[in-house]
Amino acid sequence: MARVTPLNLTQGAYEGLRTDLLACRILPGSRLKIQELCERFSVSPGAVREALSRLTSDGLVVAEPQRGFRAAPISGADLQDLTMVRIEVEGLCLRRSIELGDVNWEARLVSAFHRLSRTPERAPGDPMRSNDEWTGVHADFHLALVEGCDSPWLLRLHSQLYAQSERYRRLSIPLDNGAKRDVGQEHQALLDAALARDADRAVALLGAHLSATTNILLDAEITGERLLPGGIDDLEDVS
Repeated sequence: MARVTPLNLTQGAYEGLRTDLLACRILPGSRLKIQELCERFSVSPGAVREALSRLTSDGLVVAEPQRGFRAAPISGADLQDLTMVRIEVEGLCLRRSIELGDVNWEARLVSAFHRLSRTPERAPGDPMRSNDEWTGVHADFHLALVEGCDSPWLLRLHSQLYAQSERYRRLSIPLDNGAKRDVGQEHQALLDAALARDADRAVALLGAHLSATTNILLDAEITGERLLPGGIDDLEDVS
């Protein structure tokens, strides 16, 4: 039997916390109590603190002097800024990928799209929640779109921005009943443009695809719907 080392325990706590933060099972702005997290992940306080320190570097956790840690807050302004930067960075990655990607890149992209198109978007029995399996293959598809890019720095930024955006996407699920957009068709159009090596069209479609989620969330604020108590902008003060 493999020996469980402190490093493995810390990595397990980090991965578990990161998954819960991205899925909004730990709500943005929530206080993160060391003892509760120790019990949740069956690890020591040291492993939890190390995991929280790493997540602070990832931008998913905020460390507050004399007050401990909390999940990074969200806001309408942050969402707009994040979307703008992601469109720019992911657009650059996509252009490079379309220019440089070979037949193996095309094959990986087609394969990723096939898995995505065959996986239900909503959780079985709960249309208000994202299917965890779909979340994984969705990330794989967006990675496949850009992995032909030859810039490690751009790809690193893409990964960071995607993770930050995932929290907002999860919160948009209850607000999109399917009448507002056809996500499957959006992905199909992205695939077609990429395979046709039409970089201008692919980048324009990507921008529209990313903006659609942002608009759903911002429209919810305008119309008075609530994602969480107090709405998006008040989450900076959740305790």
